Amino acid sequence: MRDVRKSYRGRPVLRGVSLDLFPGQLVGVVGENGAGKSTLLRILTGDLAADSGVAECRGTVGSCPQDAVLHGAFTVEQHLWFFRTAYGLNRLDRAYELLDQLNCTGYRNQRVETLSGGTRQKLNLVLALMHDPQVLLLDEPYQGFDWDTYLRFWDLARALCDRGCAVLVVSHLAYDASRLDILYRLGAGVLREAEQCGTSGWGS
Repeated sequence: MRDVRKSYRGRPVLRGVSLDLFPGQLVGVVGENGAGKSTLLRILTGDLAADSGVAECRGTVGSCPQDAVLHGAFTVEQHLWFFRTAYGLNRLDRAYELLDQLNCTGYRNQRVETLSGGTRQKLNLVLALMHDPQVLLLDEPYQGFDWDTYLRFWDLARALCDRGCAVLVVSHLAYDASRLDILYRLGAGVLREAEQCGTSGWGS
């Protein structure tokens, strides 16, 4: 991402943002609500056009939006089959492996409308990962997770990086900042590298 700018109705949201994300790297971007984090991700996924600047993702992309793309009437298993078709996959082995890692296998035959918010978010993450993307973009990925799942998430994120995936985690808070390779703060439309603050998050 190079000098990306975006405004809404004349109000600048991104003011010349530049960012590099390399294979095997786990990067975090934090900022207050309304800081432009979701706008940044939507530009990276190609869902939103920047006013100026260049944003390019090389390789297959997996995106886990904050608002899960799920249908309440369908089961977890049905969602896997829909996305298998969308991704052009032959098998669901990776999806089942991810469900197991997130302790979600027992929900395969349940309709999404019966699931807790945390379990829906697990499915949201599985759908973003089941095609083994080379670049993974995550918007508030651990929202609603219990502590055990939260720890499983970070283990999974690091395992993905070890496999050469580039992972970007966007959140309004950054607990466990020491797990990240680089932490940035987005504020007033500008992206700056933040000081790492151990497991307590970043300071103001």
